[in-house]
Amino acid sequence: MHDAIVSVPVPVNEPVLTYAVGSAERTRLKAALATLEQEVVEIPCVVGGERIHTGELRDVTMPHAHRHVIARYHAATEDVARRAIKASMVARREWAAMRWEARAAVLLKAADLLAGPWRARLNAATMHGQSKTAHQAEIDAACELIDFWRFNAAFAQDLYRMQPHSSPGVWNMTELRALEGFVFAMTPFNFTAIAGNLPTAPALMGNVCVWKPAETQVLAAWRIYQILEEAGLPPGVINFIPGLPHHLTNVVLDDPQLAGVHFTGSTDVFRMMWKRIAGNLETYKTYPRLVGETGGKDFILAHASADPQALATAIIRGGFEYQGQKCSAASRVYVARSVWDRIRPQARRHHRLAQDGQRQRLLELHGRRDQAGRVRAPRAGDRRGAHHPGHGDPRRRRHRCPRGLVRAAHAAHHRRPGRPPHARRVLRPDRDLPRLPRPRVGRDARVASTAPARTR
Repeated sequence: MHDAIVSVPVPVNEPVLTYAVGSAERTRLKAALATLEQEVVEIPCVVGGERIHTGELRDVTMPHAHRHVIARYHAATEDVARRAIKASMVARREWAAMRWEARAAVLLKAADLLAGPWRARLNAATMHGQSKTAHQAEIDAACELIDFWRFNAAFAQDLYRMQPHSSPGVWNMTELRALEGFVFAMTPFNFTAIAGNLPTAPALMGNVCVWKPAETQVLAAWRIYQILEEAGLPPGVINFIPGLPHHLTNVVLDDPQLAGVHFTGSTDVFRMMWKRIAGNLETYKTYPRLVGETGGKDFILAHASADPQALATAIIRGGFEYQGQKCSAASRVYVARSVWDRIRPQARRHHRLAQDGQRQRLLELHGRRDQAGRVRAPRAGDRRGAHHPGHGDPRRRRHRCPRGLVRAAHAAHHRRPGRPPHARRVLRPDRDLPRLPRPRVGRDARVASTAPARTR
């Protein structure tokens, strides 16, 4: 055991690659995407380092091509969940006793692997598995996760170095101990970086985890687990149990050795877990720590000095990029009155472009092609696209879409002549959204809203 007082490398933000035409990173990414399109990855559960094939296979499909299967994962069962808990507690003894520098070295090595040979593969899994663009995948799956792992190692160092002052004749010191149990990490579908951070942040501090990734993010989560294994993560420290049914999560939540929950997802699910844990307080060996991030609202505050072009772009991208399926999606915009008249035309122009792109995408998905390959509107009674939620079902007259950008209108009175029956109705905020009282901030401000509105 060495006595050196070491310091982790000073972390810096990972540079964002541009993927410009002709660049090396673009070539590597296109090759990784092509490889992924031609294979079907089989994803097992991993408990104590052992690959478990339950036989309960679930398909992983592209959100933008529902019939294209890119992976199949073995859904975890109740027995697998119990084995994962047991394996975590076995691995805890050595992992918690290991020097923190050795634990940090695993994450730093994982960050280097992701910055190098694994970058294109994880970005490709995020693009095809979660329907993100190259830029969105780069800043999420690559850069942010690399930053999580490198900066978290530095933050852990700061925590261990933080010691209390001592009075004369007294030497006070603080020891940070791992939790006396396991941490249950439930990760979301929308950010690959969060999926990698939620199980590894507790592990860095000496904890062991049972990791349940979102079913619609399993492929990228599996790539993350492979990176951690290659970086030297010992077996059992993080146990990978994808596809555990919601009703079986109580097997994990009710276990007496549950010591913490690390969660990002819906408010309803987190409340359910909180209530379940609160009802089991008498059965736990310790008080479980709950850390959760759930749905919220974001806003843009535009000063009079704001660049109108950049502001108009930020409003549209902030409110509607990735269909608003992220915690940073803007729902309120406070704009200085002196700027509003200058940005309104540009914001409307960007919004129209988004509408046109949405219409074209719907035609490509649900339209028909003639012999020349041109897209035609679907004929009346055409059942193509019926696999899409709400299509062909007269009981579902609205299809709830993020941020109120689009609504599916299946009723006949919502269709104009020549309008495809499967096309969604695109809402125009300046015409369709109800006018609400506009709160003001100061004397030189007004507010615009990108929040969804209920329509009939």
